[in-house]
Amino acid sequence: MKLLILALAPTAIIIVYIYIKDIYEKEPLRLLSKNFFLGATVSIVLTFVFSIIAKSFFTVTDSLSVFQQFIKAFIVVALVEEFSKYLIVRFVAQRNKAFNEPFDGIVYAVMVSMGFAALENVLYVFQYGVENGFLRAFTAVPAHATFGILMGYFMGKAKFSNKRIQLNMTGLLVATVFHGAYDFFLFINFIPGVYIGAFISLVVGIVLSKRAIKKHQERSVFK
Repeated sequence: MKLLILALAPTAIIIVYIYIKDIYEKEPLRLLSKNFFLGATVSIVLTFVFSIIAKSFFTVTDSLSVFQQFIKAFIVVALVEEFSKYLIVRFVAQRNKAFNEPFDGIVYAVMVSMGFAALENVLYVFQYGVENGFLRAFTAVPAHATFGILMGYFMGKAKFSNKRIQLNMTGLLVATVFHGAYDFFLFINFIPGVYIGAFISLVVGIVLSKRAIKKHQERSVFK
């Protein structure tokens, strides 16, 4: 039970934080729960399927190859995972009438991302223990949140723009780039000290996420 609480607590804290930041018009709890659940189930299944497809096109056999680890980080992992989350936000949340202001893009993208991160975290913590759980609480889980916020920022704009496709794709691209950068610096840990790049990319992502939240708060039609 302690391991389960440790695994789920970081995602719960982030969800509450985003819910509080949705100042002017709260989203229906039922729809929030639905997107979280889909993130923890459907996006995981999609990730599994898409990763098999990606690996059939992009073979990664050399763990000491910077180029192969780049491909693994940005395509096999980041693009696959973010696209799996994107599909749920795009075809479930964005189409719902409750998605009625730009900030909602952030809310629903984070819910999907936290669903994904919650199940992933449970698997990692139960496999690798308490220390891994504490480490991921301050790294991997916040990283997934920033990817979701950055994606959701553009998808929130897309819902109310005549450039919906471009903005939606921008959201997917930005999330993939930040996710890929974070993983890439961790994957090439055979280069001494390079892991600091993952920390830097996470900090940059958090800073941009805070700005994205503030901008959509200021643009709320319910303000």
